[in-house]
Amino acid sequence: MPLKVAIQMDPIAPIDIDADSTFRIAEEAQARGHELFYYTPDKLSYREGRIMARGWPLTVRREKGNHFALGDEQDIDLADWDVVWLRQDPPFDMGYITTTHLLDMIHPETLVVNDPFWVRNYPEKLLVLAFPDLTPPTMIARDLETIKEFKHKHGDIILKPLYGNGGAGVFRLDVNDRNLTSLHELFMGINREPLIAQKFLPDVSNGDKRIILVDGEAVGAINRVPAKGETRSNMHVGGRPEKIGLTARDREICDAIGPLLREKGQIFVGIDVIGDYLTEINVTSPTGIQELERFDGTNIAEKIWQAIERR
Repeated sequence: MPLKVAIQMDPIAPIDIDADSTFRIAEEAQARGHELFYYTPDKLSYREGRIMARGWPLTVRREKGNHFALGDEQDIDLADWDVVWLRQDPPFDMGYITTTHLLDMIHPETLVVNDPFWVRNYPEKLLVLAFPDLTPPTMIARDLETIKEFKHKHGDIILKPLYGNGGAGVFRLDVNDRNLTSLHELFMGINREPLIAQKFLPDVSNGDKRIILVDGEAVGAINRVPAKGETRSNMHVGGRPEKIGLTARDREICDAIGPLLREKGQIFVGIDVIGDYLTEINVTSPTGIQELERFDGTNIAEKIWQAIERR
């Protein structure tokens, strides 16, 4: 049965169609006969009791430089649609959070993917705190002395913004580093948010594994290997994707977190695993579908849509 699908995402024109997961989701939806509508987060509004979006009917095609076509601009009432995809990239700021509050008002009568209430309450670096047995030693704090104590205890740490993304602002501070105070001053001058620190995991040199879960079930993984001289493995900053399988430890991690993700309506999730440790649970705008599909020959987008259609 064809569905009416609205996609809330960042501007579609500059995306890389060979890597962008939202494009692949839209492409699969179109192949299944679903109707597509596209709008950017700034075009979402509350108007006298209705949640409205100003955007365009969308057609996608796998042609570089000619990958989409738009119909005439129009206003739609999202309550009249079957599915809304919450797919804009972080930062997870008040603008992002506001969109989750607005979309809460139509969900679940209109299925919002992922469930906006739990996206808001489970941002990437916070949900892992519910699973301390699976994660490396972790600390969230704003106070410099508290961070110094954590660093003194563990020696070699990773320090990063709590609500950052794509590897931006991620620093490794080893036992010889003298920049913690300066970095703290820099971060504190930017915003009022805490920082997150984790014990450095040397296994990152072998890669940072991105495991995709669909409705709480692991469907595969890619390995993201840091560029030479880099600590960060994010593909945004030069990380190289490689084919990799799931280990027994990976499956143990997924079995532990999967039921909660399914219960909370987190249909498409990407988790990060370094060695034996879970480091992030990405629910806002996870990526990795296309790389995994190329390596494994599995239609991950199809599995996502099957999960949505079941719901």
